[in-house]
Amino acid sequence: MVRKFMAAAAALVMATSVLAAQSLPASPEGKAQGQFGGQYVKAANGEMEYQGGKWVEISYGRPILRGRTNIFGGGATYGKDLNAGAPVWRAGANVTTRLRTELPLVIGGKALPAGEYSVFIELKEGAWTLVLSSWAAQTKYDPKNKEALWGSYNYTADKDVLRVPMKLAKNAVSVEQLTWGFVNANATGGELAIMWDTAIATVPFKIG
Repeated sequence: MVRKFMAAAAALVMATSVLAAQSLPASPEGKAQGQFGGQYVKAANGEMEYQGGKWVEISYGRPILRGRTNIFGGGATYGKDLNAGAPVWRAGANVTTRLRTELPLVIGGKALPAGEYSVFIELKEGAWTLVLSSWAAQTKYDPKNKEALWGSYNYTADKDVLRVPMKLAKNAVSVEQLTWGFVNANATGGELAIMWDTAIATVPFKIG
C-alpha cells in the first residue's frame, strides 16, 4: 500500500511539473533591476544596511533561440526578421520593453529625467542605436489603440526622448534566452547591457 501511495505521489508531482512547464509562454517575462545612489551604513543593530538607493528597472519579453543560429542575419537583411515589419526592434518579445527609473540618469552622455520609457534598438550591422521613447505601451494587444504600442509596431520617431549608439561586441558564449542586465555597476552608475546569441551590446549610464 505504501509503495502504491509513493508511486502515485511521484506520478502526481511529475504531472504537475509537466503542466507547469507547459503553462510557460514561448517568451517568458523578464525583469532586470539595479539600485543606485545609496550606500551601506551601520544600523543600530550593528549590521550593515543599504540606504538611500533608488531603483532602475527594465521589463521585457525573453525570446529563446531554440536551435536557431545567426539570429540577427547579415548584409541587406540584417535585423529584418527580428523587426518583423516594424521600423525598429522591440529588444525583447511580445510587449514593448520598458525602462523605469526613480533617478534622473545620463545615458551615453545624454540626460534622461526620472520616469518610464519604451525601449527600442535600431539594428544596423555593426552599429546598434538605443532608442528611449515616450510612447506608451499596451499590456494586451489592441489594434484599435493608436495611443500606445504593442512591441515596436507603429513606432514613430517623433516621441523619441533619447538616441545613443551602443557598443557592440561578440560574446564568448551563445546566450540562449535574450537577457537585459546591468554590468560594471557601481554606486553611481554602470552600463545597460543586452545579450542574445553571440551578441552583447552595452551603453554607459550614471546618475544625473
